[in-house]
Amino acid sequence: MSLLRVLIDGDPLPDVEAIAFWKRFSVWMDKNPADLKGFAEAEGFSSVSPEMHSGAPVLIASRSAPQKPYTAAPKMKR
Repeated sequence: MSLLRVLIDGDPLPDVEAIAFWKRFSVWMDKNPADLKGFAEAEGFSSVSPEMHSGAPVLIASRSAPQKPYTAAPKMKR
């Protein structure tokens, strides 16, 4: 399992796809700081938010949940 995880509506992306998603996210955020909504829309989602799960970064993407404001990633025990 990759250290860079992505959950889409609760379902994990395969490692190769998750790594590619993270790369696109990083490039987007470098060019458009704090623009989570723009990245989500560019990827075809309603929202994308970073979280920390058991100390590891996870991107949470949703097709229906509204975009939350950009803040520090919440830490979750999972």
